[in-house]
Amino acid sequence: QVQLVESGGGLVQAGGSLRLSCAASGRTFSSYKMGWFRQAPGKEREFVAGISWSSGSTRYADSVKGRVAISRDSAKTTVYLQMNSLKSEDTAVYYCAAVRSLMILTTALSYEYWGQGTQVTVSS
Repeated sequence: QVQLVESGGGLVQAGGSLRLSCAASGRTFSSYKMGWFRQAPGKEREFVAGISWSSGSTRYADSVKGRVAISRDSAKTTVYLQMNSLKSEDTAVYYCAAVRSLMILTTALSYEYWGQGTQVTVSS
């Protein structure tokens, strides 16, 4: 069974940085695409960044482009989300997700597996 476990969330001041981790297990992920999503209170879950496990190609939401970097460590089967220059509007629960796909998908409904989420709070 696929398991995704996020960590690294917390409270940070505006302008600060955080690195989220997503430890994946239970499957060979070479044909999977991994995504980071976030959901703020009262809002829909939105795509933040995605990465191809096999090629390392990436995709970002316009709202975070230039401030966020997604990466993966195949040996550790872990995906990372480095977030810099954080803003109050980045406050949300961040989720890691996985789907077997040819492309990096940006809609939450497309993803098969989800982690439990990790809270990121940016204070202004």
